[in-house]
Amino acid sequence: MAGSRPGTPGLEYKDYYAVLGVPRTASQADIKKAFRKLARQHHPDAKPGDKVAEQRFKDVNEANEVLSDAEKRQRYDTLGANWDAYGATGAGGSPFAGSGGPGRGNVRYEFRTGGDAGGFSDFFRMFFGEDADASAGATGPGRGRRPTGGPTFDDIVSGMGIGGTSSTAGSPARPAPKPTAEAVAEITLEEAFHSTTRLVEVDGKRLEVKIPRGADTGTRVRLTGKAPGGGDLFVVVRMTPDATFKRRGADLERELPLTLEEALLGAEVPVRTLKGRVLLRIPAGTQHGKTFRLTGQGMPRLDASGHGDLYARARVILPTDLSEEAVEAGHRFLDLVKQPDPR
Repeated sequence: MAGSRPGTPGLEYKDYYAVLGVPRTASQADIKKAFRKLARQHHPDAKPGDKVAEQRFKDVNEANEVLSDAEKRQRYDTLGANWDAYGATGAGGSPFAGSGGPGRGNVRYEFRTGGDAGGFSDFFRMFFGEDADASAGATGPGRGRRPTGGPTFDDIVSGMGIGGTSSTAGSPARPAPKPTAEAVAEITLEEAFHSTTRLVEVDGKRLEVKIPRGADTGTRVRLTGKAPGGGDLFVVVRMTPDATFKRRGADLERELPLTLEEALLGAEVPVRTLKGRVLLRIPAGTQHGKTFRLTGQGMPRLDASGHGDLYARARVILPTDLSEEAVEAGHRFLDLVKQPDPR
């Protein structure tokens, strides 16, 4: 309902709940949903030249500005038509300007439908995105893309000014994010197994960084507030190659050299792991390339859920520089062995 506002001749009182089509008991979520729907429906860019739609869009924004603000809504609900009688100064300015006086948040809404229509379409897309272009029949490259870094639709819903202001009056500006920095720490496999520390220098200060057990290439250790400017410093781990072991996540791989006798007849052989030396039973007739799994002898996991495994791959080393006697013995032995052609 609308009518003359008591005590403020010439200013129109509007039933903001009726404008948005919500009951007086509506939640903030209901108000936001109704505003979003009506703003899309009546935006001047969707209906160019429609003065009724322009006025309707202004009324919807004005209603949302009051009802989405808890303090203003409470004053409006309590005082009714006189809720802003002492602060209203009229619309003024643009023919489509919203209330600009004290008590209304000093937010103006200005719309231009003549002249630079393309720029106005860009403004509309900035807030409503691709769906807005579809409703307005926009085509061509670049349509429907929201400008990077621009205000979002939620900014409108939360009370941002559409007509050039960056925030509702009295709202604190968002602090700029503090810069972060990175440093690289090279560690060996054994250091990753047992954990280690590194010293990094930042702004002339030396900081000790603890590298956790199980760290791998790409592991990032965060030092809160230690970067120049008060941001966070990230120390990125880089593993150096190991001469014996290859790493696959928490698992390790290595070669296991065996003599001909050990592979042929079987034996117990020592195997070095990062935990220490263990004895591994090699069965008779072990082929070159056979892999043995040593459970729990791999790297510790970063989430402290135990260790990975160690995979030892047999590499049979044949004897060389045989004497004549050894060659003859070899022939006699091979005459006794019934081995099919493997090819």
